[in-house]
Amino acid sequence: MSRISDTRIRTREAAAHLVAAGRHPHELTVDLIYAEIRQGSRTTINDELKLWKDEQARNDALAAALPAPVADAMRLLWALAVKHGEQVFAARGEELEHEAADATARAESLAIALTALEAQAQTLRTQLEEREIRLAAAAAELARTQAERAAALQTAQAVATERDAARTEAQQAQQVLQDAHARALEELRTEHAVREAALRAQIDQAASRLESVQKHVMLQTEEARDAQRRAETALTKARQRNEQLVGDAQRLAAEAAEQRRLAERHEKQLASVIDEARELRRERDTLAQQVASLQGQLKELKAHPQPATHGQAKRNPDSRGARSRTKMS
Repeated sequence: MSRISDTRIRTREAAAHLVAAGRHPHELTVDLIYAEIRQGSRTTINDELKLWKDEQARNDALAAALPAPVADAMRLLWALAVKHGEQVFAARGEELEHEAADATARAESLAIALTALEAQAQTLRTQLEEREIRLAAAAAELARTQAERAAALQTAQAVATERDAARTEAQQAQQVLQDAHARALEELRTEHAVREAALRAQIDQAASRLESVQKHVMLQTEEARDAQRRAETALTKARQRNEQLVGDAQRLAAEAAEQRRLAERHEKQLASVIDEARELRRERDTLAQQVASLQGQLKELKAHPQPATHGQAKRNPDSRGARSRTKMS
């Protein structure tokens, strides 16, 4: 539940408690309410206290203008409607906060997956650099002697095979990440659609309940008019009561609009999470371009090997065999 809603609810509870303790509604002040609840801004407390005092005044006027059973029934109905509306609003606020937390957790999970992919790409780049060094040594040995050319070619083929395997693994890892991103985005869209449909259903239900309350109030008003039709003063008071109820209905409509604005704010948060996922995907594409660049450099080195002296090849035959064994491993 949001802090503002909690402050408004506790303001009403504190006002009711002070009245039950013996104070009159017109004696209640913002300082008295704040001393009771110890939270919220004084502006919020003042606004809600004015609304509460207006409701108390309307209830007192209704009690004086209508028969006691009718007035009691209307006060009870209004109290039940207000309590139910507060409960629905509080429950929906908690659900939206949980859903936002879940979306944040999913975004963090995607970030962790991207970090793991970056580490894997770094490992692949290191391996490519090592293989480039090995390939350069094999090319030098190929230039020194014709007899060693076959072994150097085999070593180069082994390096190429490992490079192709590494490239295949990187492509598979990128595809897996792309599929995961696509599924996550689809789940977010689906959840967004479900939340929107549920919120619209709640708004429709609230509008239906409001219409039912208005019809019931109008029926009671008509009965009161029939009971006191002979008295012109009572008829005027009944009309004033009807206008007050219409104002209450407009306030309920404003609260429903506030719920719509809250849903729009969470939709914007969801759009921010989707933008973060897109940013992760762009970083992944950048990483793929870097790997492709390294592969191009490796091909360039293979196409233009650097020559070396024949004497160095004869002086270090054991190191050549050791490098060949390392590449084969």
